[in-house]
Amino acid sequence: MMGGSERRVRTIADLAQLAGVSPGTVSRALAGKALVNEETRRRIQSLADEHGFRPNQMASRLRTRRTGVIGIVVPLGHERRQHLSDPFFMTMLGYLADALTESGYDVMLSRIIPDAEDWLDRVVDSGMVDGVLLIGQSNQYDAIERVARRYRPLVAWGVTLPDQVHVAVGTDNRAGGRLVGERLIARGCRRIAFLGDASAPEIRQRHDGVAEAIAAAGVDAQLIQLATHLASDLMEREIAAHIDALLEQGGGTLPIDGIAAASDMIAMTAVRVLTDRAIIVPDALPVIGYDDLPLSAQAVPRITTIRQDVATGAQAMVDALFARIAGQEAGSVILTPELIARDSA
Repeated sequence: MMGGSERRVRTIADLAQLAGVSPGTVSRALAGKALVNEETRRRIQSLADEHGFRPNQMASRLRTRRTGVIGIVVPLGHERRQHLSDPFFMTMLGYLADALTESGYDVMLSRIIPDAEDWLDRVVDSGMVDGVLLIGQSNQYDAIERVARRYRPLVAWGVTLPDQVHVAVGTDNRAGGRLVGERLIARGCRRIAFLGDASAPEIRQRHDGVAEAIAAAGVDAQLIQLATHLASDLMEREIAAHIDALLEQGGGTLPIDGIAAASDMIAMTAVRVLTDRAIIVPDALPVIGYDDLPLSAQAVPRITTIRQDVATGAQAMVDALFARIAGQEAGSVILTPELIARDSA
């Protein structure tokens, strides 16, 4: 504890008086500006360290009109019951947060149910963030496009469509779906169930890719759409209802011979539901997921899936955001998907 005779250094003015320089010189020295010679800068920094002085970050941010904070937003328009604990969100969030904090930024995380048209306007106009990263477009593509026309530091994980205004980073979902379809067709599947909610752009493209693969193969095959949500508390009940309805339709025999799942979580849940009914994967039918989450390689059976390079994608999102904060141009990035063959197919 400081003695009574020792000077307290609480402000830049106090430190300036102690160092025998102007407050402006102290401010520039602590900011590392080249206008202050190195010897003076070191002396001021040494005095600051000695007295435990830390610049007022809020005041500095007010002067520079920067907050030092990036908003990471998860919009849940089509999946209102999905949680941030979803393994895909957590994987993507980890990579984004690492890249941002290593660059000196803080993170503000928001899970948003878009109940009003201006949900994204409220985020970008809050004055609390220097830019926004969206983990997914949900069914809010039009809202994102509208805001992106006036707000540049905005980057989303998701699809890139023709004439798109907002910058997006994501996998070529249609190509990924084709890989799924080709794999299932090659295994002899002719009645394929697609488990997913096609109201989301990414999942719609995955579905369409499977359909394209079936058409290109020139075989007599059918693709059956079975609406399945990503929210964990709905997913298992929906898949169980689908499987039970199919079993009833087939008189106790499953009238499908392959499953294309819109995500790894859907694929793993489908395997569990099938196993509960003594339908063994892949012996009875193959199941293919999408994402290549770490869990997919630990499941039993291990899940054949489509790899999205989430680490590369997250870094591309951060790079594009920083470029746009700096006033530079940055375009969308479409990553190439890869089939990861494991036990389930």
